[in-house]
Amino acid sequence: MRMGIDEAGEWLREHLPRLAEQHAVPGAAVAIDAGGHVVEAATGVLSTATGVEATTDSVFQIGSITKVLTATLVMGLVDEGLVELDAPVDTYLPGFRQATVRQLLCHTAGFEGDVFTDTGKGDDCLEKYVELLADIPQIFQPGEMFSYNNAGYSVLGRIIEVARGEPFDRCMRDHLFTPLGMTHAANDPYEAILHRAAVGHLRARPAPVWAMARSNAPAGSMLAMTPRDLLTFARAHLTDERLRAMREPQVALPDIGWGTAWGLGWELYDLPGGRLFGHDGNTIGQSAALRVDPGRDVSVAIFTNGGDRKPLMKEILRHVVETPADPAPDPAARPDARRCAGVYQSSTSRTTVSEDERGRLWLEQVPLGLAVGAGDEPYRTELLGRRGDSLLPAEPGHGPVAFLGDDGEGRARYLHTGRADVRAAGRNS
Repeated sequence: MRMGIDEAGEWLREHLPRLAEQHAVPGAAVAIDAGGHVVEAATGVLSTATGVEATTDSVFQIGSITKVLTATLVMGLVDEGLVELDAPVDTYLPGFRQATVRQLLCHTAGFEGDVFTDTGKGDDCLEKYVELLADIPQIFQPGEMFSYNNAGYSVLGRIIEVARGEPFDRCMRDHLFTPLGMTHAANDPYEAILHRAAVGHLRARPAPVWAMARSNAPAGSMLAMTPRDLLTFARAHLTDERLRAMREPQVALPDIGWGTAWGLGWELYDLPGGRLFGHDGNTIGQSAALRVDPGRDVSVAIFTNGGDRKPLMKEILRHVVETPADPAPDPAARPDARRCAGVYQSSTSRTTVSEDERGRLWLEQVPLGLAVGAGDEPYRTELLGRRGDSLLPAEPGHGPVAFLGDDGEGRARYLHTGRADVRAAGRNS
């Protein structure tokens, strides 16, 4: 860590209020663990409508960081011999499409991943959700590449239910929360209301709903907790040798400013000082970041409930752990307009890449579906050369994009931003 743990605590308490105010973040909570010694701080309010103060025992939604907890439950089944990583999913869910458990865990199953259909609040919601995936398009062959897949983690949640014979949220509590002593963790709004619970904010106002559909709970639609409880979970990954396999690289990531590889649930960052692992999460107006440096035995969790959270998180992270260098354009790199131009689409966005009369390349993205409800807005930006198939949006706040594959005519088949969006004329069914 860049500073001692006590010094880090003092820095947090001094600077977190300033960072939240500077970036219009209504409320934030942060915890840092160094060798089992935890410091924490909170600032702001849980909701601007109520003015209730954010405290270190307030619960915030952790979004997609939930996926790592879901993956940990799967690895518990593997350890008990109830699930095999390389077994076809239909071994446990008869009739499911071609994919293995491992491919679901590392986002290489290849089917459309942004499926947020609400199948109700009952204990059968995951069973119903998995059934509707039969009609979801297959984007690429299983194992071919990485493409972030929310739906795959709901499938993993259903595998957990079938193997354990009980609802997913009960599995989470019985096999993670209770054994680890996570006392401020809530599977749903009914549990969250027992604590001081943060409300997400969109455009500086409280979001109209607290959580997304229960059918996406294993992927990150509902789970809330304190930063301290999340670090309790992270510490288990530092001390339990049975979980070490989860941070072994399974698939390399495109050059898009994310980590360098994905493990069995964890995003992996290979940096000059060594390998870190972690995950980010976003729900409706709430965001979270978790980073773990096993070489220095340090972890940090950052939660926010709105505002411009990225620069706040970035400044805190760089004071605690090593972080990747900011992506930068290369003036000598010239984008290949013919290869890149076209329309690319997924269930959450439609992106048009075009060349102007001066030979410059432009990206225009329109959010669709749930992305609209989550607060995403249309934007247009020039694309600058970076390296290889990776280009950098000129507009601040947007990470690199990569143009991958071939449509058979020398043009990119995929626009990759973490998810592989398909050239519109080339989508497979």
